[in-house]
Amino acid sequence: MIYIWLIALFFIYSILPTLIVRIFSLRVQKKVKNGVALTFDDGPDPVYTPQLLDLLKKYNVKATFFVVGWKAKKYPHLIKRMQEEGHTIGLHHYYHTSNWFLLPLVTEWELERSARVIEHITGVRPVYYRPPWGHLNIWTVLMQKKYKIVMWTYILGDWNASLGVDRLYERLMSSIEDGAIIVLHDSGSTIGADEHAPANMIATLERLFQHTNVKWVKLNEE
Repeated sequence: MIYIWLIALFFIYSILPTLIVRIFSLRVQKKVKNGVALTFDDGPDPVYTPQLLDLLKKYNVKATFFVVGWKAKKYPHLIKRMQEEGHTIGLHHYYHTSNWFLLPLVTEWELERSARVIEHITGVRPVYYRPPWGHLNIWTVLMQKKYKIVMWTYILGDWNASLGVDRLYERLMSSIEDGAIIVLHDSGSTIGADEHAPANMIATLERLFQHTNVKWVKLNEE
């Protein structure tokens, strides 16, 4: 009997809020008003984030980075470079942990510690937040007054290196529509990701930028 209660509590605390918010888009951002927003999760990465920043600078593309707090603390020069080159920086937890398994105070700690790290580096407190894997709990719903939760219009599976450049390019091309928020990943160190998958993502973006004329926007300029 106790197991049934535990499962019910888990469903009410974690899965139900996620389903309600994502299905009904309650106080979350899934689109931009004008243009297409490229967003990058899980970084900064010492190998791939600099390559990505070089590429974005080459084509004068502004993007949004949802960074992991401990990585931001370890590689502050990359966070500073994002800011200096005009990109938006948001939160993606301190340890990339799922909200489904975090108690309320731990959830708040993940966000607040990450926000303090970014603010210390940039002088600007982040306001955008993308929960890892898009998982929410009751507490994150209550914290929407402090942070603007950003989900996505399209998530393309670029963390899987076997997808390859050609298939990822096709998926990217199919996802380009006015208002779309697209999720990509500049680090492959997260559980379930392939370490070198960002290399495919960067090669795909290079091809995309060469052959398309799209209005790319970061989240605070739509």
